Amino acid sequence: MITLTGKKVSEGVAIGRLSFYRRDTKEIKKFDVKDVEKEIMRFQKGREKALLELKDLYTDSIKDVGEANAAIFEMQQMILEDQDYIDVITGVILEQKLNAEYAVQSASEHFVETCVQEGKNYVQGHDTDIRDVSCRLVRILSRSWKDKLLTDEPIVLAANEIYPSEAVQLDKTKILGFVTRYGAINSHTAVLARTMGIPSVIGLGEALKKDYDGKTIIIDGFEGKIYIEPDYTTLTRMKQKKESNVSQVKNLERLKGKDNVTQSGQRIDICANIGKREDIENVLRSDAGGIGLFRSEFLYMENRHKLPTEEQQFQTYKLAAEAMGAKRVVIRTADLGGDKQAECLDLGEENNPAMGYRGIRISLDKDEMFKTQLRAILRASVFGNVSIMLPMITSLAEVQSAKVMLEAAKRELKDEKTAFDEDIQVGVMIETPAAVMISGELAREVDFFSIGTNDLSQYTMAVDRQNGRIGRYYDPHHPALLKMIRIVTNNVHLEGKRISICGDLAADLTLTEFFIQIGIDELSVTPPQVLGLRKKIRDIQ
Repeated sequence: MITLTGKKVSEGVAIGRLSFYRRDTKEIKKFDVKDVEKEIMRFQKGREKALLELKDLYTDSIKDVGEANAAIFEMQQMILEDQDYIDVITGVILEQKLNAEYAVQSASEHFVETCVQEGKNYVQGHDTDIRDVSCRLVRILSRSWKDKLLTDEPIVLAANEIYPSEAVQLDKTKILGFVTRYGAINSHTAVLARTMGIPSVIGLGEALKKDYDGKTIIIDGFEGKIYIEPDYTTLTRMKQKKESNVSQVKNLERLKGKDNVTQSGQRIDICANIGKREDIENVLRSDAGGIGLFRSEFLYMENRHKLPTEEQQFQTYKLAAEAMGAKRVVIRTADLGGDKQAECLDLGEENNPAMGYRGIRISLDKDEMFKTQLRAILRASVFGNVSIMLPMITSLAEVQSAKVMLEAAKRELKDEKTAFDEDIQVGVMIETPAAVMISGELAREVDFFSIGTNDLSQYTMAVDRQNGRIGRYYDPHHPALLKMIRIVTNNVHLEGKRISICGDLAADLTLTEFFIQIGIDELSVTPPQVLGLRKKIRDIQ
């Protein structure tokens, strides 16, 4: 038996025959072309076909992974339409007089490097998506089809890397799980695997050998381990673990309607994070205590070339408010920028987008857009228990400026005799070390806090969480981060205000007891994680 350890991506156990995925694209050969213009036209036709495929893929994948995750394929369309991407490929054809397939393949790596150097922010950190797009384009141009995913029997898939467009099309009845040599736990592929519930372990490195093809494999998605040709004892243990997991999922359903309270009587609220209106039904099904984070930026990202209107936003926020009734709905104002780009906004290019023009900085800069969103939220506030949350805060002045804009929106609605909640609460996201250090002052200015642990982690540790190369330095249990959470909690409670955690750490069951001990009032997680978190809380002494 051979045991390999990687990065756990999606929990679960998969047992089956290992099958290495070989992209069935014809071998790309370099050859001279006589008619350069004709070759460029062939490339352009292939690009147009790839755009149509991605549009269909976006539409088809919404039902399985939701609009927020399907937006990956809208971003891939942007890559295909990027003039720099087109110019690099046509340049190879023109200057070197080489065939389009070779030009696409050789140009993709060059384009990745160019994006980093020129600060093309919407693709930085998404090398896999660029390669995914290029692979699709090469396949179209060479008239080949990657048919190795088609299988008559259930298998465990292995590959150097699984691209997002491949992950979203995995048939769960045939693909029991997947393992890869490379990849990052926060990549699009990893997000899709978690959303689809496919057990997976990535980052196994060169230890994942092609010699293992056809052998029996076990994926332990809970531990981030795989077992090749497991012995009888391991096989029996993992079968029991798999059965136990299935049974546990069924048992969790019995917790619906139960309180989130420890055995000693300590209570903590559990809410859900959403990114689109379709998620609202999942929140209701999960029995969450409300919506702790409504990521409103997805309304902008999904609206393509036009900013969402006040009425569009109002109808979505109203739906959420009415569905939740008396339960809280916390709407975060558009947290755009960084890796969340919207076609309807020209945000320009940056060398370091993660620390650049994003979040509240954009909203305060584009006051008409911001006021339109605030008006929509205010109008929806009369239909339920709605709050406003401001992202990416680093100073008291930002909060005060946002509140001035909020008061202006209120005055307009009053003049129009439009109803809204006069006492709507305003909170802030604690995502930067700066916000941690002034959390006492911020707590006196706002009504509640929510800690975004994903960004706070990367800013505290100076680690880009999208960068797999430095993933080993991304430690969500770092003592500095936990100390920051404790400091912020103490400061907000000194002012008698509420605090929640809405980042990935909210669902980290190894930290649940710590969060309860330091006095966190609420944890907000994805809808599928609600009942598992409730069980953990109820089991704490």
